[in-house]
Amino acid sequence: MTDTAVDRRDFLCTVAGCAAAAGVAGCTEPTHTDFFRKHLEELSPEQVKGMIADLEREYSERFGKDVTVGTQEAREGVSFAYALDLSRCIGCRRCVHACVKENNQSRSPEIQWIRVLEMEKSKGIDLHHADPYYDAETVPRPGHFYMPVACQHCRNAPCVKSCPVGATWQEPDGIVVIDYDWCIGCRCCMASCPYGARRFNWADPQLPAEDMNPKTHLLGNRPRPKGVVEKCTFCIHRVREGLYPACVEVCPVGARKFGNLNDPQSEIRYVLENKRVFVLKSELNTRPRFYYFYGV
Repeated sequence: MTDTAVDRRDFLCTVAGCAAAAGVAGCTEPTHTDFFRKHLEELSPEQVKGMIADLEREYSERFGKDVTVGTQEAREGVSFAYALDLSRCIGCRRCVHACVKENNQSRSPEIQWIRVLEMEKSKGIDLHHADPYYDAETVPRPGHFYMPVACQHCRNAPCVKSCPVGATWQEPDGIVVIDYDWCIGCRCCMASCPYGARRFNWADPQLPAEDMNPKTHLLGNRPRPKGVVEKCTFCIHRVREGLYPACVEVCPVGARKFGNLNDPQSEIRYVLENKRVFVLKSELNTRPRFYYFYGV
């Protein structure tokens, strides 16, 4: 068999597989682009520059404001990690709504990347009886504590291993990202994630122009199309410019910590070296970059 024949066979298999997965997912196009745009990691700098210009033009016209699409890469020597103080979290869900606003999630239906679980203090950390839908006039409710859960940015990420087209991977700074233009909507990553951290766009996301955050990143909070998976990116457009994620800034009790693991003077290092720290579902060996601790 000639090399040409193999190439044709592989191409046809790829097309058929993408089309089938897209059909099941309800996508309008197999890879949501004009004609099978190459994977982001394979594009030349010139191609990326042209793509960014097209996206900025499209989004600016759509939302009636100047929208930028950043491509800031990971900084050398940086390894991001997150920590959350369970003894301080009050379950107010301000982090949830700050995340929605910052990352241009759909408003109708509202897609939330963070879930806050309410648990009974008498039972301790009990995921089986955790309530993500609690409705209280005031928080924290007596006898309860709260555990927010989002993407854990695992070093040994099941979602990355399960993606059949390589549309998700971990960046050098530890952030697990998704190429929205390459995602085929098969939802294998959602099935393999033990933290329920990924969300699927079943319909065209509804994002009012007045709510749109115009500062976006190609692999982060830019508007996503119908039929792709999305999730927390540690606010990649912020942290790669030296800012905190939106959820960290908005927390009224200082329960959320974020920083560079490679910096011995960082707050995240202090937490890991001096507090009672654990990770969620450690028995799965996913090795999360998201840590929980008890500050008091």
